[in-house]
Amino acid sequence: MNVSASTLSLTVADVDASRDFLCTHLGYQVAMADDGFASLAREDAAVDIVLLRRGTDVLPAEQRDREASGLILAFTVTDLAAEEARLRAAGAPITMPLREEPWGERLFQMTDPNGVVIQLVEWTAPEHPTDQNEDTAMHVITPTPENVTASPNTTMNGLTAPSRGSAELSTWTVAVESGGTSPEHSISREQVWTVTAGALEVTCDGRTERVSAGQTLVLPPNLVRRIHAPEAAEAHVSMRADGVASVPGTEGTRELPWAR
Repeated sequence: MNVSASTLSLTVADVDASRDFLCTHLGYQVAMADDGFASLAREDAAVDIVLLRRGTDVLPAEQRDREASGLILAFTVTDLAAEEARLRAAGAPITMPLREEPWGERLFQMTDPNGVVIQLVEWTAPEHPTDQNEDTAMHVITPTPENVTASPNTTMNGLTAPSRGSAELSTWTVAVESGGTSPEHSISREQVWTVTAGALEVTCDGRTERVSAGQTLVLPPNLVRRIHAPEAAEAHVSMRADGVASVPGTEGTRELPWAR
């Protein structure tokens, strides 16, 4: 299959409003137009856009009353900050300010008069620690006492984290004394626990599982959990590096110092 062009068709309540928004702020030009219809294009690699008025007969009967929703029209651009400044100055409705994700994506969003979300994106290489005297393709990390965090009944020994050379993941070991129980909490990112000694009883979302040495438990994000050690236990934990903790009944989030 050879694709020579791509077109996105959007059903909206007000074709003229979306047409004017895309032409004014994103440089589209009208290729064809009629009552309740507009075909827009740019000279570069941007996708062509067709706007159809809701209820038009060209749509299948079961789709005529639907409008574009639940989608993001995304454009990868260069000099994202300059584009955001230009659009703000032009009065474009910036509905999500410029932000940067840990995996190297920078983006901001606008919303057109019909509620279509338009996202401008720029990709950057994730930052890696550099050492002019070493080959940075591989990085060896040696645990130090400064990476150890102790709390009642539990000791966390940080292994990898962005502050120690990793780019995406944090890993650490957990040692829990017999009878130790964590307070109820949730974590914003998925965690993978591999029990290396003893056993843990983990209650998550109303369900309790016993995880013995050699077994691995996957904990979904944003679910309240409690971890209990019926006997002394140790585990290895991995998580995406930007995970934070929340405690039911309290405001805000808490960083995991051994994972930063």
